[in-house]
Amino acid sequence: MKGAPSHRIAKVMARAGVCSRREAERLVAAGRVAIDGTTVTTPAVTITPEQHVSLDGCRIPSPLLPRLWCFHKPIGVITTHYDPQGRKTVFEMLAQQELPRVISVGRLDVTSEGLLLLTNHGGLARALELPATGLLRCYRARVLGVVTQSALKQLQQGLTVQGVLYGSVEATLERQKGSNAWLKIALKEGKNREIRKLAEHFGWKVNRLIRTAYGPFHLGSLPVGSVQEVPSEVWRQQLSELEFEG
Repeated sequence: MKGAPSHRIAKVMARAGVCSRREAERLVAAGRVAIDGTTVTTPAVTITPEQHVSLDGCRIPSPLLPRLWCFHKPIGVITTHYDPQGRKTVFEMLAQQELPRVISVGRLDVTSEGLLLLTNHGGLARALELPATGLLRCYRARVLGVVTQSALKQLQQGLTVQGVLYGSVEATLERQKGSNAWLKIALKEGKNREIRKLAEHFGWKVNRLIRTAYGPFHLGSLPVGSVQEVPSEVWRQQLSELEFEG
């Protein structure tokens, strides 16, 4: 894991848990932020760990140490901080928990459920999301349709659907009962609604989608709507080869 000698001021404020980077940029533009007592008005400025940042005259705390949580997302909850349609969000649910400001590692759409990783560290989140990191996302999917071995082989080889290239997807048939089937699915990319779009390509309709694992982290028996922190020594050991900008 590597660090850098200096960071943009908005990043420093976000890492300290003060606000998001976007909000930090607005605060800087409004002249409310100072470095070592001197007001700055551009978010392009970078600072070193020895310099002090203040907001409205109050020094902001030191950057937070990276932390990681597992959350069992329910169906019907959207992975965003605000929804203009007024739907319940993951972060509204988390507001009832004793957590610092957190962001999600990727997303689960409103009709999907299961494991959602959360962190207070943007660099860690981005590293976990990158396909190059090679972390498997594992799911169980219930589909309406007849699943064939030919289709499963095509998924493994990768295919293009409506002009979008999808990489290899490992899918195995758990059971087929009438016109309903349960699949185990593992993929590394996790493009937007990838599993649903691939299923539609074969004429299957996904009527339940559960993420069971993300890399070395598993949903296990975590109750729906519950959040559990992964101890630092555990995730650091499990992600010992992962480099992220801290």
